[in-house]
Amino acid sequence: MAIGRLVACFILYSSTRHVPSSLGVILRTTDKTVWANEFEPIELTCLIESISTNNPRIEWKKIKNGVPSYVYFQNRISGDLMHRAQLREPANILIFNTTRADTAEYRCEVAAIDDQRDFDEILISLAVRVKPVVPKCSVPEAVTVGTSSELRCLENEGFPTPQYRWFHNNEELPQDPKSSPRFANSSYTINPDTGGLKFRRVRKEDAGEYFCQAKNEAGHAQCPPQMMEVYDVDIFGIFLKSFGAVLAFVCVTAGMCHTIKRGCSPTKNHTENTYKRPAQDDGVDYGDADEGHFRHKSSFVI
Repeated sequence: MAIGRLVACFILYSSTRHVPSSLGVILRTTDKTVWANEFEPIELTCLIESISTNNPRIEWKKIKNGVPSYVYFQNRISGDLMHRAQLREPANILIFNTTRADTAEYRCEVAAIDDQRDFDEILISLAVRVKPVVPKCSVPEAVTVGTSSELRCLENEGFPTPQYRWFHNNEELPQDPKSSPRFANSSYTINPDTGGLKFRRVRKEDAGEYFCQAKNEAGHAQCPPQMMEVYDVDIFGIFLKSFGAVLAFVCVTAGMCHTIKRGCSPTKNHTENTYKRPAQDDGVDYGDADEGHFRHKSSFVI
């Protein structure tokens, strides 16, 4: 009797302590948003926390603009990652050299037919940083003291969009000139988003070499230095040029008026070469003036 009770207790205890080894496949990842630098390796993690099936079906899909495509299917790399990636245990995918075209969402899918929950998936977002290229800089060659001027800087390749910084004679210009005693009297403003450097009133001290740098998390690039000259206002020279232009205009106008006046007035010493035909009262026809001989048309009556 005692032995029967012990066996019954053991069976009851075993039944209450029994837990299935797995209720289904469960996935997780170390990071759902992954950043990578272009041309560098990156690993997308798809960790299987629990599973009973020995050989589960593993697939990876790339989702670009809402359109999915296989990058790992039927136990091999395919699609955009062919020859550029490999599957690592348990279900991670390693991209050897990422490119900007790899920026997309990736979905890891695992199917386990022997588990109660036979399917699970996890979505990972990959963003590839792109280093900026050499920006295009525009620096005026010469400006006048007291005038306004603008320097421009533009770069279109970097991702995320780079921020811009300006340098004067190899020294970085602070965003706020009032924050530095050296530039406290400057009137410039810098837009780090567009790359514009504007001077409200140029000073003589603003002359020198300027270059711009575009920078993001992937790196930076800068344009070659360009010289900007600053000249004083030459008031006397401007006066002389203006006076010379007015004087030349007056001289040309007077000359034209004098020429027109002479061409329109009559000439007093003009002689006429008009041939006057002699009177023909004597009954003699002298003929035309252009005839070279005398014709007798009437006889003399005595």
